[in-house]
Parts: sequence; structure tokens; C-alpha cells
Amino acid sequence: MRIGLYPGTFDPITLGHMDIIRRASALVDRLVIGVAINRDKGPLFDLEERVEMIEAECAALSEQTGTEIVAHPFENLLIDCAQDVGASLIVRGLRAVADFEYEYQMVGMNRVLNDEIETVFLMAEARHQAIASKLVKEIARLGGDVSHFVPAPVNAALIEKFRG
Repeated sequence: MRIGLYPGTFDPITLGHMDIIRRASALVDRLVIGVAINRDKGPLFDLEERVEMIEAECAALSEQTGTEIVAHPFENLLIDCAQDVGASLIVRGLRAVADFEYEYQMVGMNRVLNDEIETVFLMAEARHQAIASKLVKEIARLGGDVSHFVPAPVNAALIEKFRG
């Protein structure tokens, strides 16, 4: 069984993330969505909310593609998480050149830590390349419409979060 790991904070999950998940699911038999517990980032949505959103958004995709897609919280090194879930492949989404520079360094470090785990980069579709969770949250916080950037249930959750 080929297992892939797609890590991120997913705060919140966006249509860009879903694009990468859809395309990555064609590469593996099981796709683990690694939900990073990053206390330094101070996420808007708590871990349970982020996992629930991912599971809800990926359920139909998993059924449609036949690829098992599961959410897996982690707080350790990415390479250790990959080993923990049995992944032979780490999937990373790229939006711009700035993403590549950071990811390039990360791959080099991960290869030293474990050279048996490959990293694959997937470019987001052009219509999703500008989407960043940070910008989505900022737009939503200021009352803007983010329905073009996130799934409908996530949009509703953002509206609810900022209403209070």
C-alpha cells in the first residue's frame, strides 16, 4: 500500500488545499492529512475543529476516488510523522517561488533525516494559487466574502467565528 502524507495547519482548509488533496489522492492508496499542532501560530480554529473540517470535506472525495483519506494530528517533526503513519511520500503544495525556496530547504533537511521518504511537489491550479489561509482569515475577519476560497461549510464556520 502506497501511503502519502500531506501536512499543514489547515487553519482553515481552503479550496487550494482541496485541489492538492484531490490530485494527491491519485498518487497513493492512502492519503494522511497531517494536521500540525503549531502552538506558535495561534490558530483560529482549534485542532478538533480543523480535523472535523478536513474529515467532512474529504469524505466524499475519498469515496469518489477510492483512496482512503484520513486526518492525523501531529506535533513532532514532519519526517517523524511520516514514519509514524508509514508514509513513503510527503506531498507539498506550491503556490509561488517563495514557497519553493522554503520547501527546497525542508526537503534537503528531511532527506538527511530519512532518505527513504520522497517529497513530491504539486502546483495548485492557477485559480487557487493566490489562496492562503492567512489571507482568507484576514478577509473574513474584516467582513469580506471568502466563499470563492473555501468550501461552503468552512465559509459558514468563518462567519460564525468572527460574528462573536
